[in-house]
Order: sequence, then C-alpha cells, then structure tokens
Amino acid sequence: MNEKITTFLNSGLLEKYLVGITSSAETEQVESYIVKYPEVQNAYNTMQYNLEVVSKAHAEEAPRHILGNILNELDDAPVLSLKQKKSYKTWHFVSFAASVAAILFAVTSFVFYSQNKKLSEENQVVVDEIFDLRSDIANTNSKLDNVMQQFKQLNDPETYKYIMQGNSRAKNLKTVAYINPKEKTSMIDVVSLPQLPKEQCYQIWAELQGKMVSLGILSETDRQLQYIPYTEDARGLNITIEPKGGNTTASLDNSVAEIELK
Repeated sequence: MNEKITTFLNSGLLEKYLVGITSSAETEQVESYIVKYPEVQNAYNTMQYNLEVVSKAHAEEAPRHILGNILNELDDAPVLSLKQKKSYKTWHFVSFAASVAAILFAVTSFVFYSQNKKLSEENQVVVDEIFDLRSDIANTNSKLDNVMQQFKQLNDPETYKYIMQGNSRAKNLKTVAYINPKEKTSMIDVVSLPQLPKEQCYQIWAELQGKMVSLGILSETDRQLQYIPYTEDARGLNITIEPKGGNTTASLDNSVAEIELK
C-alpha cells in the first residue's frame, strides 16, 4: 500500500462519506478513490459490512404475537400528516446518526489505540538501539584503551623485541615477542603461522630453570598482537608442534622456533 492511499485512509474521509456528512468536493474525492484504488474499495466495503453487523447486533426483534395487532393498528391508523412524516424521518435519522457516531467513536478509539501501541513499540526499538549503541561505544572505548596500552608498552624503552623465525619444519613462521621485565608484561605478535593438520597445533613455551612452562596455544586465527603470561627469569622461548588442544610437556623434537632472552 502506497503512502497516498495510507494517508487517505487515515484522514477519516471514508467514515464521513459512509454516514453522509462529506462536502461535495470530499464526496467527489472519496468516490474517485473508491473507483481507482482496490484497497480503498475493500476498506469501504469492510466499513459497510461492519456497520451492518453492528446494527444487527443492537437490533431487537419484536415479539411475533403482536404482529397481528400492529397490522390491525396500521389499518385503523390515520394517515400521517406531512409534519408528522418529517418528525418520524427526523427521529429515524437521529437514531441512525447516533448509531453511526458510536461506531465512529469505536473505530477512532481503535485507531488511536493502534497508533499508540505502534508508537510504544517504536519507542522501545529506539531505546534498544540506544542501549546497543552505548554498548558498542563502551566496547569500542575498551578496545581503544587496550590498543593504546599496547602501543605504550611497545614504545617503552624497557621493552625488548625478539623476532622468532621458523626452522625447516615451519619456514614461513614468524612471530615477534615483546617482553618488559620492569612492567612484567609479555606480548607476542603472530605475523605468519603456517597451517597445520587439524589434529595439530602450535604451542609456545618459556624455558625456566631447565623446564618448559606452557604459555598457551597459538591459533591460526589469532594472527595479531596478544598478551601471553609473563615468566620471570625465563631464559628463552620455544614454539613447538603439539597434538590438538596442547600438551602438558613440550615436544622439543617438534620445535619450530626458539630464542634466548636477555
């Protein structure tokens, strides 16, 4: 339904036309819309049907046993004068107008209720969007804070940079470790990480007092700067190929990269 038809149906002209209170210009406009647009024709037919339903619902059938008395009274009743006929017509019109007014009130109330309900729903959507926007802003600010913190650590004179190149088992492997003994922070930048079979993974270790301490698994999807646990007094870092999910002990025979720390 286009905007023009929607505007017309919301104008109330169709209801006015139904009860016969439109001006000549309005009547012409309504009738042209009824002929031209099927949506308007359907709405008009629906209103007529609803009016008939309501009228029947409020109508009361006269008892059948008095039908004969009414007919007899009509035979004996004098002919109504012109003034009496006008009075009867006026009463009938007023009764009809009152019924129509009640229907229009019900229709208008329903329209206002629908509009208010729609407005409430739209307001709730706006509230939800504002909430989501605030969440996005909070997440963005958190990410910016994290980036700024990493940038600050990378530029700290106390931060040491270690480049780890892959050996023959992983020639294209390259990672950069940033370790700051003063701030006790460790980060690793996974520059390139050759793909492994699904049943294997890369695991990074710190050499501490002759033992290998796991610092976590390096995933192919984590090819970015990330924090790793800081290990004080570590003598070196080592990356090995391990079974999927990691290992409790380093498989040094499958070492692909290693460096000594200062």
